[in-house]
Amino acid sequence: MIATREFIQCFIGFLYIVSSRPFRIGDWIQVGDYYGEVHSIDWAKLTLLEVNSDSYEYTGKTLYVPNSKLITSSIKNLNFLKRYAMHHFTITRDGSVNPFVFLDELYEKAHDYCADFKDVAIRYNQLIENRLDVHIAGPEPHIQVATSDIGDTQLIFTIFCPTERALEIEQSLTADFMKLWFEQQQMNKSDSSQ
Repeated sequence: MIATREFIQCFIGFLYIVSSRPFRIGDWIQVGDYYGEVHSIDWAKLTLLEVNSDSYEYTGKTLYVPNSKLITSSIKNLNFLKRYAMHHFTITRDGSVNPFVFLDELYEKAHDYCADFKDVAIRYNQLIENRLDVHIAGPEPHIQVATSDIGDTQLIFTIFCPTERALEIEQSLTADFMKLWFEQQQMNKSDSSQ
């Protein structure tokens, strides 16, 4: 009896997906906590090639999601992440250095890293906004200074960039931040010793 109910729910889920078309084969989607590229769909299941949502890379795993889950879970079409991503990352340090001293320099570095794809990013950003009928941040880099729950200084970066370059840009900005932070820390120490 339970197996029959599950088969019926899977078939109804298949009919729902076929009629509403929230995604196509090749789209990147999120179903519940699962991220992946749609590989195939049949009357019983959806097959996804799992994608790591942090690194935007395939994990090598295949996910089989029963169609009954498609009725009860929200489905997010993340297809625009295949080309461009709104990449967020945070750097946390102690409060010994004021990051506002070198914030303009970090913005300049972020703009330099994004300069070669800026025109395409503007067009792609507009395309996503028009297609989804929402406003998304970007394509200009954004850096926010905040504090953690224990009082450490945090810099929160938001970069709209090609998906395959997201981690490279993150590493470059992290290296720039660390260099500037340590330089400022050394200057603070030498000022206090005089």
